[in-house]
Amino acid sequence: MAGIVGLTMGGIQAISRSTYAKIIPEDTTDHASYFSFYDVTEKVSIVIGTFFYGLINQLTGSMRVSSLVLSIFFITGLIFLSRIPSKNVYSIKINS
Repeated sequence: MAGIVGLTMGGIQAISRSTYAKIIPEDTTDHASYFSFYDVTEKVSIVIGTFFYGLINQLTGSMRVSSLVLSIFFITGLIFLSRIPSKNVYSIKINS
């Protein structure tokens, strides 16, 4: 199981970074600030997720309930992501 998770995590991280790069405004010149923000929010989400997992596990004594709470976090994140307007990333611009 750990091997399968390890094989998929690298690809997921690469896809998430490329997707994040696509929602950065095109007229910006400072992409490093956006990716610094991305890295900080990633670390904060790790701390918050771990904290709530441990807190719910401590309060209920059940890892299943903790996993349910984390799944609610993921579903909430998907709802927020679905509200971001998307660009047509597959369009090809040809300058003639």
